[in-house]
Amino acid sequence: MDPTTDNAGYTGDPDAARASLEALRAEIAKAVVGQDPAVTGLVVALLCRGHVLLEGVPGVAKTLLVRALASALDLDTKRVQFTPDLMPSDVTGSLVYDARTAAFSFQPGPVFTNLLLADEINRTPPKTQSSLLEAMEERQVTVDGTPHPLPEPFLVAATQNPVEYEGTYPLPEAQLDRFLLKLTIPLPSRQDEIDVLTRHAEGFDPRDLRAAGVRPVANAADLENARTAVAKTTVSPDITAYVVDICRATRESPSLALGVSPRGATALLATARAWAWLTGRDYVIPDDVKALALPTLRHRVQLRPEAEMEGVTADSVITSILAHVPVPR
Repeated sequence: MDPTTDNAGYTGDPDAARASLEALRAEIAKAVVGQDPAVTGLVVALLCRGHVLLEGVPGVAKTLLVRALASALDLDTKRVQFTPDLMPSDVTGSLVYDARTAAFSFQPGPVFTNLLLADEINRTPPKTQSSLLEAMEERQVTVDGTPHPLPEPFLVAATQNPVEYEGTYPLPEAQLDRFLLKLTIPLPSRQDEIDVLTRHAEGFDPRDLRAAGVRPVANAADLENARTAVAKTTVSPDITAYVVDICRATRESPSLALGVSPRGATALLATARAWAWLTGRDYVIPDDVKALALPTLRHRVQLRPEAEMEGVTADSVITSILAHVPVPR
């Protein structure tokens, strides 16, 4: 395919951009075993300029996954361990008095990076959790009335433990809705776990990804080229209506107290487009919508207490809705 140029000044080969992101997924696999869906989800989030919530028990490589992504994409990354005594300024930065100039200057916090790993985000109080809201939505931090733009690209990958609730502060709905995807990181299969132990026995050190062979295979320019190509992926009116019907069905479900908002419908359309492009098509089909429905919508709905007591889950409700909403032909 010949390079294309549009009015925005983009010049690049969509096939080359796709190949660079395929190489990115393969490079991450050198460090992380058996988590291909999570790797794909992170790539989709990057393409959509979205953020990701990673949920899994301790020890399933959530942190390693994000670090490997940053290494393979040649991006700056920082990690913040969220704790009960963490202050908002510890994340965003603060004004610091400079005795030499007798003036206050802004000292950027760890949020000023390309890839922020917010480890155990539900261990910090709501005040500190909310300090990320402006950064995630507006891509800037305002301190003392002055906005400070964040670098581009910018992605927050937050982790939380689904089984240990003591001393945690559940994320409010408003903040959950800011995450494009919620990815569940399962325990590995028996063979995957054998592979993990074999790698460690052969000297693999998760703290030294370079020694593990993880190298930068794509950069910010490749990502921008890919984003531009995704934006050109065709969405038919039937697909748009299908997305809307799925989201409206969640609002009418007797098992849900809260359905998907229009922002959630927009997110599902965006992730379906990114997935369609990653799989080699320049148009969206219903299977693309189905493939991304669970990670895009599961954190945007709220179960009724009685449904939760009966063992109903958000995933089961969404799966049922996908089975009943008519699929466009």
